[in-house]
Amino acid sequence: MTNFKQKFPDNFLWGGATAANQLEGAYDQGGKGLSSADMVAYVPKAERSNDHAIEISSERIAQILSGEFNARFPKREGVDFYHRYKEDIALFAEMGFKVFRLSINWARIYPNGDDAQPNEAGLKFYDDVFDELHKYGIEPLVTLAHYETPLGLTQKYNGWASRELVGCFTRYAETVFRRYKDKVKYWITFNEINMMTLSPFTGGGVVIDRAGNKLQTIYQALHHQFIASSLATKLVHEIIPGSRMGCMLARMESYAATCNPEDVRLNQHENQLNLYFTDVHARGEYPKYMDRYFAEHNIELHKEPGDDELLKQYTVDYVAFSYYMTLTLSVSPEGERAQGNLFGGIRNPYLKASEWGWQIDPTGLRIMLNTMYDRYRKPLFIVENGLGAYDKVEPDGSIHDSYRIDYLRQHIAQMKEAIMDGVELIGYTSWGPIDLVSMSTSEMSKRYGFIYVDLDDDGNGTLDRSKKDSFHWYKKVIASNGEEL
Repeated sequence: MTNFKQKFPDNFLWGGATAANQLEGAYDQGGKGLSSADMVAYVPKAERSNDHAIEISSERIAQILSGEFNARFPKREGVDFYHRYKEDIALFAEMGFKVFRLSINWARIYPNGDDAQPNEAGLKFYDDVFDELHKYGIEPLVTLAHYETPLGLTQKYNGWASRELVGCFTRYAETVFRRYKDKVKYWITFNEINMMTLSPFTGGGVVIDRAGNKLQTIYQALHHQFIASSLATKLVHEIIPGSRMGCMLARMESYAATCNPEDVRLNQHENQLNLYFTDVHARGEYPKYMDRYFAEHNIELHKEPGDDELLKQYTVDYVAFSYYMTLTLSVSPEGERAQGNLFGGIRNPYLKASEWGWQIDPTGLRIMLNTMYDRYRKPLFIVENGLGAYDKVEPDGSIHDSYRIDYLRQHIAQMKEAIMDGVELIGYTSWGPIDLVSMSTSEMSKRYGFIYVDLDDDGNGTLDRSKKDSFHWYKKVIASNGEEL
């Protein structure tokens, strides 16, 4: 009988994942320009019309820049990683991180996005961060664009709606590849590239009121990002021998609510629309099923000569994704809607949900890993997964987050099952190893970290760091290479 591989690979990359706009702060220091994320204000829960307020209009941008709109902008402050990165990286090292996923803020390198020269102070900051990581033997995993477009490119071109951004992005990518060629091996082009369909401003700095046909604009912007991704993949392989470029998807594994063929077909269709992005990146061509979708929605992509050849020639080396939940879909109007921001579906009666209504499905992760590996036969990398929850600080300063440990334990166990199934999984970076500002709501009370940051939704606190119970648990997980859960 064949012996199944029953442990994580010896070189498995354990770590955590962050984004510059939720972590760094110092939005107006070191020569940094404004970015799309700097326009996202905090909206108190009682005043929210929905779970997220991340789409920004032209009028709102003008009001913010003129000072007419008065609000807090938590992503501008983050949790002050810019000044505290040595302290934070030391804590990551204490947990035993093999890898740390972070993003470079494009506007820190090119303040307006299309400047004649890069900003040396911005380049130096990331030099220092990478050097600090390497001091502890931690591999950087760098996202080039994580929900952050220089505001100058939004104002000038309407972000990725314009083909002009392909050139701006590839110049930025080449700049950082050459600067960090001896420091960074693992790269990702666009974080959760499918966010463009949910929030064009977040995904690509696109102000939708400046667009004529919304869907046409979204899918044209995505084509520009696909081309930029292929060109960046070409460049990184030329500049950094042995480098690996990945794409990144917010994976929405979904189930048909019933065996009604209409439910099954709806589920198939929604999965196709989600996997379309990785199909282009990993297979190097637009899938045929999108022909009908484009035709039925009057979408006509403008392609430059040679675009299709570029996509085919420069595919990604690995497929990365976030996984937080699964969706359950039905054509029937009946059924309780699933809560939770950004994504829909109906409530799955077999699953529990987080305090934010996200349905918790560890087995879904194993299903998804098998589906993705069967489809692409490329290495997979889980670069986001975690539980957003309220944390209570006890009188003695301790934080007993057993709920987070339970969530992560169950998901890591399913990762191991997928590896035994034959899936090539190269790493796992849990989301938000240190508490940071929420992407969708800009709040601090939705915490993911192993490390607690003393900061509340109103911006009050010392910013002091402290260890939660999960910190010590994850340290054991890494030390045992996933054996001690």
